[in-house]
Amino acid sequence: MSRAQIVDGVIAVGVAAALVVAGRSATHVPADLDVLGYAALAAGGLALAARRRAPIAVLAATAVCALAYQVAGFEVPVVAYLFAVYAAVRAGHRMAAVVASVLMLAAIPLALLASGVHDTGAAFTQSRDVLQLAWLIAAGAAGEALRQAERRADEAERTREETARRRADEERLHIARELHDSLTHQISVIKVQAEVAVHLARKRGEDVPDALLAIRDAGREATRELRATLEALRDDDKDPPRGLDDVPDLVRQARVAGLDAQLTVEGPRDAVPDAVGRTAYRIVQESLTNIARHAAADTASVRIDHRPGALVIRVDDDGKATVDSAPGVGLTGMRERVTALGGRLEAGPRREGGFRVRAELPVDPA
Repeated sequence: MSRAQIVDGVIAVGVAAALVVAGRSATHVPADLDVLGYAALAAGGLALAARRRAPIAVLAATAVCALAYQVAGFEVPVVAYLFAVYAAVRAGHRMAAVVASVLMLAAIPLALLASGVHDTGAAFTQSRDVLQLAWLIAAGAAGEALRQAERRADEAERTREETARRRADEERLHIARELHDSLTHQISVIKVQAEVAVHLARKRGEDVPDALLAIRDAGREATRELRATLEALRDDDKDPPRGLDDVPDLVRQARVAGLDAQLTVEGPRDAVPDAVGRTAYRIVQESLTNIARHAAADTASVRIDHRPGALVIRVDDDGKATVDSAPGVGLTGMRERVTALGGRLEAGPRREGGFRVRAELPVDPA
């Protein structure tokens, strides 16, 4: 049993005991209704034990019990019902609490009349002693205040969790860059040297040692695993898949933003691996973003050239950005993506003015 359940049980027993004690001193009609009255008093209090789990049911139960012991002649305030109103509002059932309270305000005078009170005015006067409007408002206001406080606490907790996740994402990206800096170059050198050695040995007609073939294959496998690890650390899979088919949308968005952007696609549009397509999209996206934010350019051109075994992306502008003024994180991210695929990236000022980003990505799966 949880601590909250224990607290609710203690409160329920305490309220039930208080109602029974109050009922013993209350004036009531025929003695044959004593059992009904005391049972309703006790049941109304004990029902509060379930106020967190079933606030609407407890609201209805305490209302019925309150009316029952009023009919039995026990002029005892409906304390359990007020607790139930507080619990219902705290749980977010404000409308149910309002409707039930309106019905209770109308039903209590009728219950008093049924108990033997023959004067309607006296019934309404006694009903104010049993359930005052101020009590209802106070109970509802207390429940709403606590509900708002709990909601703000939950929002604060979610904010802390989001901050922690964001910091974790930043750390993942930092790890990805560290992996790239420390491993990509060395593994690429090992793989290239092994492939050159295998090629030269076969060209001279010599037998290729098994160890050399193992080094070459291990280099290729390490490159693939490193690429997969970098993609996982970057959480690219969380974003909707983007590729070459989405590049025209980027150019249109740039035009809407006021940049005279043009797209040129050349060469046979053969199938491009998904990883290459995603990288090409990110290069164009980052380049156009840098142009809009930092280059003060009027025009930009995006050229995608499908070549045998390679995809070449070139983005030119007539702005004033330089390598030093271009955002380091953007260019670093592009360079990491391109290098992870075994490609090359060039970024720098053009002779005729402006800035150029050129990437060559291999499309041969081997």
